Amino acid sequence: MSGRAWGVLFVLCGAIFLEGVDVAMLNVALPSIRADLGLSTGTLQWVMSAYVLGYGGFMLLGGRAADLFGRRQMFLFWLTVFLLFSGLGGLATEGWTLILARFVTGVAAAFMTPAGLSIITTSFEEGPQRNKALLVYSGTAAGGFSIGLVVGGLLASADWRWVFFAPVILSFAILLTGAALIPKSPRPDRGGQSMDVAGAVSVTGAILLLVLSVERATHAPAAQTALTAAASLLLFLAFVLIERKASAPLVRLGIFRNGSLVRANLAGLLFAAGFFGYQFIVVLYLQELRGWSTIQTSFAMIVIGIDAILSPTLTPKLVNKFGNARVIFGGLLLAVLSYALMLPLGLDWTYLMMFPSLIVLGLSFSLAYGPLTIVATEGIDEEEQGVAGGLLYTCFQFGAGLGLSSATAAIDAATDGTGSQAMLDGYRAALVVPLVAAAIAVLVSVFGLRNRSGAAAAEPAAAGPVLESAETSR
Repeated sequence: MSGRAWGVLFVLCGAIFLEGVDVAMLNVALPSIRADLGLSTGTLQWVMSAYVLGYGGFMLLGGRAADLFGRRQMFLFWLTVFLLFSGLGGLATEGWTLILARFVTGVAAAFMTPAGLSIITTSFEEGPQRNKALLVYSGTAAGGFSIGLVVGGLLASADWRWVFFAPVILSFAILLTGAALIPKSPRPDRGGQSMDVAGAVSVTGAILLLVLSVERATHAPAAQTALTAAASLLLFLAFVLIERKASAPLVRLGIFRNGSLVRANLAGLLFAAGFFGYQFIVVLYLQELRGWSTIQTSFAMIVIGIDAILSPTLTPKLVNKFGNARVIFGGLLLAVLSYALMLPLGLDWTYLMMFPSLIVLGLSFSLAYGPLTIVATEGIDEEEQGVAGGLLYTCFQFGAGLGLSSATAAIDAATDGTGSQAMLDGYRAALVVPLVAAAIAVLVSVFGLRNRSGAAAAEPAAAGPVLESAETSR
């Protein structure tokens, strides 16, 4: 693998690190933002939800735009937008300005992320080299989220506006390096492939409404949520009808005949639901019930970031020996174990009692996330790599929203009273949500294990020498 190829990978890892650290820093800065701007709980919730809506709603469109208009062009342009609106968030003096900034930042990430992923999948030959690159990439994403928890706590303790200004500085550095290192390529031939506007509008509207209905399920009237979900399903139906007749569809429906892609996306959705729901519950337990500070909570959770070390080191060796399907299966089983270990949560648990669950979850993430990314994009034609990446990240984002809203609903339903024991009962009940999500993900992954058992055993032997070479060159 050439030095320039590693340089390009470094730039793209910087971008996905930026996305992870941006989200994590905001999570821990929300109380400071509310105190300074005097935001209501509803407005504060929209500071987070606006980003989720922009990110989840425009991801498929972003993936297709990368395929049609050029991956380098889309990556650099939307990184610039990300930079500008992150800065706007830091300058906000009103809640609506901050919400607008977060929405546009989410849209920018929705275009930037699949473009970056598709640059990797089209720059590195499918097989061991691409697998290695994707595992490094996924480990960096996880590291961004883990480090962001700590950095966000430190910055927010000084001034919450630095949570927005710090990504501006990092974005600018990545933008300059990316413009210099990411090679220019011929503009894609779009002959007969004009943008499917009707498909783009229908699916983007459908995803926006679906994410909105999930996100608002716990704090909006049931009838309103049902109406929003019904409108989303109608738009999805319209999208399918449009794509069946379109000469140049936004998403070729035949891509869903790829069983590996479908399984990876469904398992990724469920894994993200469990992962983010679990973290949400643990943070509430530590801060609201135990009275831990933001900094204490951040350092307690950072152990999950062990996946940033293991993803590019341990996981490639396991994939090389056992194949992606078996490694994913093992990672999802570890997620089930992690959530089960936290079920007996008590009022006075020490950190050492929580540590096994946290460390096992970090190991689970390192085994599952990268290989899921590989499986979701392998065997896909180059001209559809952006769409494949968009599908995967849409599932991750939707899964995160689903896990958070489901965990919140479980806490509200099971909390009877205001005392410590009542709060603990709510958290214990909510911990069943990630456990169930991970268990279903395991069942989904079994089908990939069965269908690919032979290939998984044969592939590593042939791939071994090349992967060893990649490890050495690194």
